[in-house]
Order: sequence, then structure tokens, then C-alpha cells
Amino acid sequence: MIIGISIALILASMLMVLLVLLHKGKGGGLSDMFGGGFSTSFGGSSVVERNLDRLTVITGVVWFVCIIALGLLLKP
Repeated sequence: MIIGISIALILASMLMVLLVLLHKGKGGGLSDMFGGGFSTSFGGSSVVERNLDRLTVITGVVWFVCIIALGLLLKP
């Protein structure tokens, strides 16, 4: 049980990092330095952005639930 939740947590963490990096930068900060300014010239679809937001929120909720479940299972 604990191993399964740990694996789900690792996968959710990696997916969360990937999804956050896929988001379009809103300002002129570090996102432009790593290619955020280049991706804005393509004029991304708002449907794709909304779906990416939803997937990021769902992944964040899964990550949070895994953290809480591991905390409850490993409590002394």
C-alpha cells in the first residue's frame, strides 16, 4: 500500500514539474529566458491552455492526496 502511494507520488511529482514547465509565461521573468518568449509567437489556443490548467490542477490534487495519505499511513 505504502509503496503504491509512494510510486504515485513520484509520478505525480514528475508530471507536475512537466506541466508547470509547459505553461506559457505571463511576464518577462525567467520564462522568457528559457524559451517562454519564443512560444508566445505561435499564438496558442485558449482551449489547450484551459485543458493544461485543468490537468495541472488535477495532478496537484493527486499529489496533495498522496502526501496526506503517506503522512497518515506513516504516522507513529
